[in-house]
Amino acid sequence: MLEIADLHASLGRREVLHGVSLTARPGEVLAICGPNGAGKSTLLRAALGEIPTQGHIRLNGHAVGKARPAEMARIRAVLPQDTQVAFAFTVAEIVAMGQEAGDFAADPNLIDQALAAVGLQAHAARSFQTLSGGERQRSHLARALAQVWQPMGPQGPRWLFLDEPVASLDLGHQLQVMRLARAYADDGGGVVAVMHDLNLSAMFADRLAFLIDGRLAAEGPPAEVLTPALLERAYGCRVALNTVPARGPWFVPQACEAP
Repeated sequence: MLEIADLHASLGRREVLHGVSLTARPGEVLAICGPNGAGKSTLLRAALGEIPTQGHIRLNGHAVGKARPAEMARIRAVLPQDTQVAFAFTVAEIVAMGQEAGDFAADPNLIDQALAAVGLQAHAARSFQTLSGGERQRSHLARALAQVWQPMGPQGPRWLFLDEPVASLDLGHQLQVMRLARAYADDGGGVVAVMHDLNLSAMFADRLAFLIDGRLAAEGPPAEVLTPALLERAYGCRVALNTVPARGPWFVPQACEAP
C-alpha cells in the first residue's frame, strides 16, 4: 500500500503541506480533491518522491525517497498534469517509452492493446505534435498503462498515479478514463488520482482525501466526505446535494458568490 505519515512539503520558502497522513490501498481508487492551491498536485509529487519532504512515504514497503528509480518504475506509473514532448515522436513511440520502463518490454502486442484501451489504436503512426489536447492526454495515459499493464505482479500490486486525468477530455472520454481507472483497481492494482470533478470522484472513487490549505480536511467514502458544509467551506459557494441509485452523491452549485 501507499503509506504517508506526517508529511510536510515546501515549494520555495512556502510550506504547502502541513502534516498530512494518508493511506492508499491496492484494489481501490483514491481521489485527492480540494480547491485550487490546496496542495493536491504537491501531495502527488511528494508521494512519488519528486520533491523534498519531511515525514514518511512508503509504497509497497519501499521508502520512496530512498528507492532506485528503476525499482519504482516497475511498480508505479505516472500521468502528470502536463507533459511537454520536444521531438516529433509518433504516438506508438510515446507508448513504447512506458512499455520499456516496466516489466513488459518483450510483449509485441502491448502498444496496440494500450492504445485500444484509450481509443487511439488508429492513431499509432501519427506524430504526437499533431494531436489535440485530449488525444495527447490519452496517449500519455496509454504510456502509463503500458508501463504497469498487469495490476498485480511478482512484487505485489502495481500503481497508477494520475494528476487531473480528465481535465482536457470531453464527457465520453472522461468516463472512458475513469472506467479504466476503476477496472485497474478492481483487478487488484492501486489508483491515486488528483481530481477536480467531484461528481466523477463520487461515481468512481472508493475513498476521497479532501485537502484545504495543505491540510487533510476529510478522508473517507465519498458520501461521508462530500458534505455541503465542507464544500461551502472549501469553495465559497453553496451546493445542493443529490443522490443517484448506482453511486452518489453528486452536486450542483447554487451560488457563485460567497455565502
